[in-house]
Amino acid sequence: MDRESAQQGAVAFHRAIRVLRALTLPLVIGGLGGCAPVNRDQLVAEVVKADPEFVAVLDKHRELARRIETFQRELALKRSTVERSIERMRKELVDAAQTVKQKTEELASRLEPDRQRIALALSLATEELRVKRLQRASLGRSLAQLKKALTRGGSAWTDKERSRQQAQVDEMLQDAHRLDQELHALKEHVRLLKLKLLLIQL
Repeated sequence: MDRESAQQGAVAFHRAIRVLRALTLPLVIGGLGGCAPVNRDQLVAEVVKADPEFVAVLDKHRELARRIETFQRELALKRSTVERSIERMRKELVDAAQTVKQKTEELASRLEPDRQRIALALSLATEELRVKRLQRASLGRSLAQLKKALTRGGSAWTDKERSRQQAQVDEMLQDAHRLDQELHALKEHVRLLKLKLLLIQL
């Protein structure tokens, strides 16, 4: 490094020291002594007096500060706008949900006559199925007793009596077969009605 560059570096260093002292000394003194903060204009005057070229830095500082303040105001405005929008949209959502609920209930009520008709048919069919099952169970018991009596009768019965009892058994078997078919049809009917009710639920 040549002598001229060394001198320029020394001058810049001392200038920076003077600026630093001008900025920090009043603040340190004020902080230690418990005094009121030093006026910024006074600080600026002191710094500029010590380093007139620092005016350019102060101008840049003011410009950047103004831009930062502008950004902050824009952010605050944006935040306020967004918050108002959110509040409005929440209210709109509540209103929309209430409207949809009312319309849904209104449309669902149009199916109520069909639902009631199918529900009544299901109730009647279920009751008929219950009665048929009781009949089939009773017929099964009677048929079992009659078959048992035929077996135990043996030679004590005449051919005519045995033939009459067998005819009764055959007739009861036919009734049992008919009831089984009716029970199967009723079960399918009840199942179909339940499916219909399920399919029209809203």
